Amino acid sequence: MQAEILAANPASEIRILGINQTGQEAYNDLAVAGNSIPWLQDAADAAWGGWAVTYRDVVILDRTNGKVSIFNLTEHDITQPADYAALLALLKSAAGE
Repeated sequence: MQAEILAANPASEIRILGINQTGQEAYNDLAVAGNSIPWLQDAADAAWGGWAVTYRDVVILDRTNGKVSIFNLTEHDITQPADYAALLALLKSAAGE
C-alpha cells in the first residue's frame, strides 16, 4: 500500500510502519520476514498503551501524531477490495490528500 500511495503522489506524507507490543520481542523476526515495512519495538508500552490498541490494529495518525482512527485488520480483510479501499481512504483523509 505504501508503494501505491507514493506512486500516485510522490509528495504524500503518509508513512506506514509497524510497532510491536512490549513483551513480544521474540516475534520481531517473524513480523519482518519477507516484508518491507519499517518495524519498531515498543520498549515501554508507550504506543500500544497510549493508543489503547489490540493485535492487528492500524492506528491512523494526523500530522501532529494525534490518533484519528483505528482500523483492525482482523475485522477488515484488506485482501478484499472494499476493505483495502476503506483503509486507503482513511489514510488519505487523515493526511489531507
